Amino acid sequence: MAVARKKAVTRKKPAARARRGEKPGDGAAQILQFKITLEGTVPSIWRRIQIPADYTFWDLHVAIQDAMGWDDCHLHHFLFHGDDESSIVRVGLPDDEEMDGDAEVLPGWRHGVFDQLDRPGDCVIYEYDFGDGWEHAVLLEEILPPARGGRYPRCVAGERACPPEDCGGVHGYENLLKALRDPKHPRRKELLEWVGGSYDPEAFTPGQVKFHDPRKRLRALFETSEP
Repeated sequence: MAVARKKAVTRKKPAARARRGEKPGDGAAQILQFKITLEGTVPSIWRRIQIPADYTFWDLHVAIQDAMGWDDCHLHHFLFHGDDESSIVRVGLPDDEEMDGDAEVLPGWRHGVFDQLDRPGDCVIYEYDFGDGWEHAVLLEEILPPARGGRYPRCVAGERACPPEDCGGVHGYENLLKALRDPKHPRRKELLEWVGGSYDPEAFTPGQVKFHDPRKRLRALFETSEP
């Protein structure tokens, strides 16, 4: 799947913007609708979310975490092409323990989503938990006016539950489901306790998604990282 080509980091300025968590006015505020698909899952685990056009990649990260159902307890980054097709830009959460030779991770809170994704069909990869390697295709479907009285971000559709954290990526998740479905599996009881006593892979209700304030989460991140 193609990823979006990098553009200048200067933020675009829509004529009017829906404020985070507030009711937008009747002006020309723009709303970005994304389809988030967890790569490699069959049947597909996906979400459709709508966010204000002035969101940063950090804000989008938090919205994806909330919509999917992840716990935001691992590193992440967004991947897209640089100025030439052979280079890849990473935007996310810089890691102080990066090794020499690793590509620089640009801080997501300094780069706007609409600077990179401004045409329906644009797509980037969002990777979460580099150990399990959960890759999400983040596809811009539409640019919309805000709904009257709407609050953003919001999740408008989706299917299937988020995999449990630390279950071993797509392959580990498949093995987990096989074990939970087999009453005779030797590890079924152990794994059932590990997932909290029950797990329904088909369960998801868009209206039950609760979005957290990305600014508060960012402040908390810096507070916990201080010596």
